[in-house]
Amino acid sequence: MADRKQELEGLREELIERFDRYKAHKEQKGGPLDKDMEDQSIELMNDEVIEALQQETEDELRQVLHALKRIEAGEGEACERCGEPIDGRRLQALPYTTVCLDCAERQ
Repeated sequence: MADRKQELEGLREELIERFDRYKAHKEQKGGPLDKDMEDQSIELMNDEVIEALQQETEDELRQVLHALKRIEAGEGEACERCGEPIDGRRLQALPYTTVCLDCAERQ
């Protein structure tokens, strides 16, 4: 479990850095759009991609923080839905999961 906690803490730091990079990118893009219509289209598309990536990073970070909180509470290896142990292979493949495979498939 200590290895999983360390992995999650490392992932948390990586996600925070990634989120900050996306945020910084968006903040410096506050200038006017390019005069060329094609370039404007590309700029807008890039902004949409950055927004989607930032949202995905935020969602994953939320899951990591939730998993860390459950580990701190001593509940990190039990499914939060059914209470059964989460298979170690699932935790290894998806360290921030908080549900067993059966409950995930039912969802």
